[in-house]
Amino acid sequence: MKVGSLRAAVSIGAVMTAASMFCNAALATEGGGSVYANGVESFLSGAMPPPGFYPIVYGTRYRATALRDSEGNDIAAAVGGFRAEVTGVVPRFVWVTKHQVLGGQLAFHAIVPLLDVDVRVGSNKMSKRGVGDLNFATALGYHASDKLHYVFAFEVNAPTGKYSRSDVANVGRNYWMVEPLLAISYIQPRGLNADLKLMLDYNFRNTDTDYRSGRELHADYAVGWGLGNGWVLGAGGYLYRQVSDDHVGGTDVAGGNRGRAFALGPVVKYQSKNGWFLTAKYENQYDVRNRADGGAFWVKTIVPF
Repeated sequence: MKVGSLRAAVSIGAVMTAASMFCNAALATEGGGSVYANGVESFLSGAMPPPGFYPIVYGTRYRATALRDSEGNDIAAAVGGFRAEVTGVVPRFVWVTKHQVLGGQLAFHAIVPLLDVDVRVGSNKMSKRGVGDLNFATALGYHASDKLHYVFAFEVNAPTGKYSRSDVANVGRNYWMVEPLLAISYIQPRGLNADLKLMLDYNFRNTDTDYRSGRELHADYAVGWGLGNGWVLGAGGYLYRQVSDDHVGGTDVAGGNRGRAFALGPVVKYQSKNGWFLTAKYENQYDVRNRADGGAFWVKTIVPF
């Protein structure tokens, strides 16, 4: 049940804005992170529920101890060691209206991430807690059949989380981001379940550092099998590619500084006859370039009103 996507105030990028200074700018995008928390969504990402109000809660625990350069080498030792841990409880409020626009059901959402971050780069250590960057979205939901569903959405991420350019850990990114997306879900109570959410991030300039991260193309995915009793078992993760170069002061960063990553892990979902559901998954990163490398555990629950 999806209107847009969870913002990456819970992503590793939100806590690494100073890390690139210790790594000679080896990390893609500013600090090697993104506004979007890659891999947060899995099953039901493109299935908009009926009109109503839907509170959704995400929980996450991310841990990384490696920093990959453009060749995939771990450069953490070169900076005296690296560790980043993020714990997040992220409420999301979805309002599906009774109105239709262009044949789709009109919906809106807001996300308020609550974060606890802990980062060490060399001898520099810092922990922070607080409200991260807020996210707002407008979406249109369609139901092609009883099995096939899809959502078009446009999201805006606002730089509301606390940020300092001199801190190793931050709960905000300090720049605006806009993101169009398409999410598709194929759902069967007994049989194949498949989801794909495709996104393109357009990042604006960080006014404190004059750094502008490149555009990012990425997709969350999940494939599983419904057992006919409310349970779906499968696998999921994400694909990530940075598709344009970073800029500092209007000048291209040497080598473009582009990142990439792939993640995969087990996913399980349970949906009750009353409409509430719980999804849990663990995903590990692979083929990482110019970014932190680790793993994340996610849970997602919704209780319809």
